[in-house]
Amino acid sequence: MERFMDFFQEKMIPPLVKVGNQRHLMAIRNGLAITIPFIIVGSIFLILGNLPFDWWADYIGELGPKMNVVVNSSFGVLGVLAALGIGYHLAKSYKLDPITGSVISFVAFLLTQVTEDFQLDTSKFGAEGLFTAIIVCMFAVEVLRFFVKRNIVIKLPEGVPPAVGNSFIALIPALVVMITVWLIRVVIGFNITDFITMIFSPVVFALNTLPGILIYSALVTLLWSAGIHGDMTLEGIADPIYIQFLTVNTAAFIAHEKIPYITASGFYSLFVNVGGTGATLCLVLLMIRSKSKLYKSLGKVSFPSACFEINEPVIFGFPVVLNPVILVPFTVVPLVLTTLSYFMMYFDIIGRPVAMVPWTMPPIIGPFIATGGDWRAAVWSAVEMVIAAIIYYPFFKFAEKQQLEIEGKEENLNTVQA
Repeated sequence: MERFMDFFQEKMIPPLVKVGNQRHLMAIRNGLAITIPFIIVGSIFLILGNLPFDWWADYIGELGPKMNVVVNSSFGVLGVLAALGIGYHLAKSYKLDPITGSVISFVAFLLTQVTEDFQLDTSKFGAEGLFTAIIVCMFAVEVLRFFVKRNIVIKLPEGVPPAVGNSFIALIPALVVMITVWLIRVVIGFNITDFITMIFSPVVFALNTLPGILIYSALVTLLWSAGIHGDMTLEGIADPIYIQFLTVNTAAFIAHEKIPYITASGFYSLFVNVGGTGATLCLVLLMIRSKSKLYKSLGKVSFPSACFEINEPVIFGFPVVLNPVILVPFTVVPLVLTTLSYFMMYFDIIGRPVAMVPWTMPPIIGPFIATGGDWRAAVWSAVEMVIAAIIYYPFFKFAEKQQLEIEGKEENLNTVQA
């Protein structure tokens, strides 16, 4: 185990950290955050308008279909919102005017969504256009940076309001970006969105398979075990795909069709991270009943936050970081829960994610809401906690035995000194 951890820390962590801190991936992660409130609001209306209870459907009557208007409006502009957010944060990271970067990215994205008869096509303003928004935003902001860095801009005299001055600074970069995208999409007739979708299709396919999500889960927990925020490091790559899956599931749910994607947004955060990465809420529950004074007090302190998926007190307090004993269940539990939850959804024993809920939603409640009110998902979440606790138990008892020996020696030393 120690040799593996040494290899992982020396050979694998540095490139993964570089990926997580890469400017463009950070801009994607931060830019997509702007979509979350709208997805959650849309999900609330989705759930209220489509709860699987006859008495509720009779109660809301014709209001149910009308609620779907909010769902379609919020989910239907995710690509547009992503273009605005990613352009803003990428420009900000370069210390450029973020509003300028946001607007140029937005207009460039619109230009990619032109039909063969030169009309604006809104059908891919949603998650279908996410990858296009990402690529176009990077191109637009990099062009802006190129011209600003080389001072190839129109500058107005001092004394002109900054808002006016920035608009003229953006003139030449905006012109270059718009002409380039216009030539590719309109003049040549090259479908940028279809091409980008094709390029990303292998990654999209992989993350909806069991091997793909298992690899993702293992990398996240291994990064955490070395003290690095695994979720934040990798979500810049995975989140656009998971969100795209979710919007397709949402549309299918509204249309009362079979839900296609298993690993949509919510699968990993709610069905694998039960009480935080590594399902550490179960470890906290074991700590609360521990004979060790340290673990017992740490468990009580960590419990409230662990209920809401926040597990840093456990990660760094137990600690899980660089702890070869707890590293085994911390890595194995997510792999087991991922596998079991995947097959539970694959065989339609429980529902699949159709609604976005905050990642801080407690176990049982979160899965129930995310699956559109499927009580079986809530029951499964409770069963997962039992499974995780069983796996953690022998490793925790071993760590507890070591800690009790340390506490016993300290008590004897204090007695002698007294």
